[in-house]
Order: sequence, then C-alpha cells, then structure tokens
Amino acid sequence: MNRHYLDWNATTPLRPEVKTAMVDAMELAGNPSSVHAEGRAAKMLLERSRDAVAIALGAEGADVVFTSGTTEAATMVLAGQGIACAAIEHSAIKVWCDPVLPVDADGIVTIADPTHSSLQLANNETGVMQDLPAGLASSDLTQAFGKVPLAFNWLDVTAGFVSAHKLGGPKGIGALILKKGTDIQALIRGGGQEQGRRAGTENLIGIAGFAAAAVTAQRDLEAGTWDRIAEMRDGLEARILDVAPDAKIAGLGARRLPNTSCVLTSGWKGETQVMQMDLAGFAISAGSACSSGKVRASGALQAMGYSDSDAASAIRVSFGPATTVDEVNRFADAWEKAYLRWRERNG
Repeated sequence: MNRHYLDWNATTPLRPEVKTAMVDAMELAGNPSSVHAEGRAAKMLLERSRDAVAIALGAEGADVVFTSGTTEAATMVLAGQGIACAAIEHSAIKVWCDPVLPVDADGIVTIADPTHSSLQLANNETGVMQDLPAGLASSDLTQAFGKVPLAFNWLDVTAGFVSAHKLGGPKGIGALILKKGTDIQALIRGGGQEQGRRAGTENLIGIAGFAAAAVTAQRDLEAGTWDRIAEMRDGLEARILDVAPDAKIAGLGARRLPNTSCVLTSGWKGETQVMQMDLAGFAISAGSACSSGKVRASGALQAMGYSDSDAASAIRVSFGPATTVDEVNRFADAWEKAYLRWRERNG
C-alpha cells in the first residue's frame, strides 16, 4: 500500500537541501568556541546559519538564540512570569501561562494588556491566524514560520519561538528570537554560548539543517507554493461539506494558514477516523501531535465554543510543499467512504 503523509503540522519530511547541509556540517571537527582553524570554521558556519535564520524570519538585528525547539524557547521566556494567554495555545505555552484571554467562535483572541500576554500567530489545530497587538510580550511563531510571509521586526513582539521541524528541518532544534537587548534568565548555565543565554556546545549539525530549511522555505513562499496548497485545502473542504453537510470546518470564517483543515463531524470520534485513514494509507491527526493518544476533546476547540461531541470528533489534515492534488483527492475518496459507512450505521 502506498502511504500518503497529510500531517505536516505535526512534523515535516526532511528537505533534501537540509540533509545535504547537515551531512556537510558533520565534516567539521571543530568546536565553535575553539580559537584554532577548525574551531573558527565551525564558528563561521554557526554564525552564517544564525544570519540565515534571522533573514528568513525578518529578524535582522534581533537576537537569535538557538534552542532545542519551541518548548525550550518558551520556557526560557515564560516560566514564572505570570503571563496571560488563551486556551487555544499549544501546551508548551499554556503550561506557563494563565489561559484567561477570551476566544470567539472563529478562534480569534482579544487582548487588553499586550505587555503581559502571549499570543500565537497561527493555531496548530485549526490554522486560525491572529492579528498580533503591538507591544506583545511573546508569540509562538512555530506554525506560521515558512507558511506565510513573516517578519519578526514588523510584529512589535518582544520574544518569538520557532522550531525547525515544522518547515522541513531536523527535529530537536529551534530558536528564541528576542528584540535586541532583551534580558532573560538563562535556564542552562555554564559556558558563555549563545550570548550567555544558553550554555553548552551548540548543535551545529542541527543548526546547519535549520538554516537550510529556513532558506528553502522562504524560496517556496516567494515561488507561490503555498497559494497552490491553499487551493488544495479549499477543494478538500468543499468536497467534505458537499458529501457531509453536517460536518463543520473549525475557523472557516477566519484567516487561516493555507495548509490546515480541522474537520468536525459530531459523534464520529476523531481517534476512530485517524485509525480508519491510517489503515487506508493516510497519515492525519486528531489534533495536536503533542496530545495524540490522549482520549479527551480539544481544549482549543472547546474554547471556541464547540460542544464536547464536536471537539472529540475533530481531525486535522495538513499539507505541505510535496503534497499533490492526487493525494488530496485520494484522501477525499477514502474519507467519503468511511463517512458514508459511519452515517449508514448511525442513521
């Protein structure tokens, strides 16, 4: 059976350019902190990669601190700070914040005090995008980076969080983006790496892969790749709503990421659909990958006002640059067959 990967918001396949950059980085023997020729070569790659990530993020002049990913970056900024957020945030953010900010039926958050609030740019489950208020304390940029035009320097946000594996890079590497001169307390202390904000020898192989992913993702954006992906997403949703008029698309009335569909069919459990589609050869999810396997309704969807039955029925289908129209059509065929069988059994 041919497999079709439609879970790009969970993680993405490694781009060929990324693999090449990582293999090349493996040839460098030096430590970036060493002053000899081998160390200087490693340091040069480290800083060249930092510049590439900054340019792709529109963060020239900001501080780019390499981390193990968004979870670590968010912890560095949010832990113990008493920041407010909304219940739609990823658990990596919500664990450190007070989820009190109001959310409307389209998934849009209202913020009264930006300097003491954190707000994601795009939701990982629904794809709903936010208009970030000026002066925001921090923003999870993970799902938006590489999918939509983004410039950190235009956002007027103090801190941003990103992970490489969401845009074709390796897992286990990400970055904290800070307005120049922002002071934070280091979580990992020891040496003076990463401007004293994160001690320990840098993951140079992962960093080189991150930079290659950022550069290649930017090329995709400029080439209009995500416009094509949005057309596939819209076509899938139209077909689903045609065959299943009882289905709902979360955030349909809001501006969304071009690749994300969150489909709710009340009474038909999302976990069941994921298993049925997996057996048919399609990888999708029932929401955030970090919550998969946990039998509970999506807190983000409940915050948007969906019933427990609706929220428990959610599936997320997410596309990427390698997704084809044929794959989307095959998925729609498989989902339609499964839906009609379920509807026949349940009246």
